[in-house]
Amino acid sequence: MARPSRPEPRRFEVTKSVRITPNMHRITLGGKSLNGFPENRAGGYIKFRLPTPEGDKPIVRTYTIRSQTAHGIDVDFALHGSDAEHSGPATRWALGAEVGDDILVGGPGPAKPLPEGKGPFLLVGDMTALPAISVNLENLPDDATGHAIILIREAADQQDLSMPDDFTIEWIFESNLGANANLLANAARNVSGINEMVYAWVACEFEAMKLLRQYLRTEQNFGKDKLYISSYWKRGLIEDDHKRIKRVDAEAV
Repeated sequence: MARPSRPEPRRFEVTKSVRITPNMHRITLGGKSLNGFPENRAGGYIKFRLPTPEGDKPIVRTYTIRSQTAHGIDVDFALHGSDAEHSGPATRWALGAEVGDDILVGGPGPAKPLPEGKGPFLLVGDMTALPAISVNLENLPDDATGHAIILIREAADQQDLSMPDDFTIEWIFESNLGANANLLANAARNVSGINEMVYAWVACEFEAMKLLRQYLRTEQNFGKDKLYISSYWKRGLIEDDHKRIKRVDAEAV
């Protein structure tokens, strides 16, 4: 069976650009391309097609749709350094974007939601996964329970997230994001009642992901029916190189 054809990229306009925490920047995309864009795709992904100075094949970078309304699509960019010089091409574009600028965007792709039910659930991720974790928490039923571990660069990067009353969030900090791959796994090992979790959702830096996979899949026997785990990036590598090692890693496990 042939794969369904991908939708043609759309050219969106920047309608808003704002720093929501010291190390998280939000771009809102709107314009005529919103007409016909699939509804309710928060948590799914889109692919920014960034032009190059040479006009060659565009640089493609993948980001989560943080929220979506009839007026626009919000996309959050985690800042790995103090300024654009320490950022990748998509974040540099976002930091410099002004209202009225346009950008070619592919997608949307599907979200990776939690299964239905009230849990308890375990969610683990760093700042790059915060948009997806936020959407998953918002979509939980009011009586859901669980624990989220989120790695951010500093205390001021904490966000007031919408979630059930009996769900807890543990914020941990690392100013040099991804420098200490053990942080998330160590925090997960300290979660009480890990065997009671009906599902774990994990997304973070590549080396941190491997340590969490070792703990959850190998030591705690979380099978594929109980675990979504993915690396969103790898420290020191661009997205294209990360995708290559991610494929090799997936084939080896």
